[in-house]
Amino acid sequence: MSGHGFHVHGPHDHEIEHVAQHGGDNFTSRVAVLTAVLSTIGAIFGYMGGHSQNEALMFKNEAAIQKTSASNQWNYYQAKSNKQNLAELSVTLTTGEAQANFKQAVQRYTKEKEDIKREAEKLEERAHHADEQSEHAMHEHERWALSTTLLQIAIGLSAITLLSRKRWMLWTVYISGGLGLAAGAVAIMGA
Repeated sequence: MSGHGFHVHGPHDHEIEHVAQHGGDNFTSRVAVLTAVLSTIGAIFGYMGGHSQNEALMFKNEAAIQKTSASNQWNYYQAKSNKQNLAELSVTLTTGEAQANFKQAVQRYTKEKEDIKREAEKLEERAHHADEQSEHAMHEHERWALSTTLLQIAIGLSAITLLSRKRWMLWTVYISGGLGLAAGAVAIMGA
């Protein structure tokens, strides 16, 4: 009802008018800006942590696929070995044309097994490489997670600093924030 001559201000309205006319509390402003900067950097580091975790999972999935394919190839190799063993046994039990056919089968199975073995070993190598990539990405994720956690701690400490108005607590914000930034720098260099 301020248009009719009656106007009520709340305590926060008076504080806002005072800050607007005379300037704010320098300590509060600095901590607020520091908190905003830490929050922004923390959000970026959090994104990078999520990205590296997804990458680690993708590589682990690829390793599992390659291991399954290699296992299938080794099973195929074993089946050919069984057929070769039966053909070798048949060579000793037969004569003439049948024996010649079984000897050819033994040679064919030997050749087929070599190709199957090479393919299985290639798939195992791919699985091993994907596992290594997954491990690397997971270590990177751990560095991002550590940096993000330290920045979150710094943000929490800055809120406590503002509420308690204890200037010495600002050092805990600086230390935690600095460690978070350092961990993020290590993650960037390792990426």
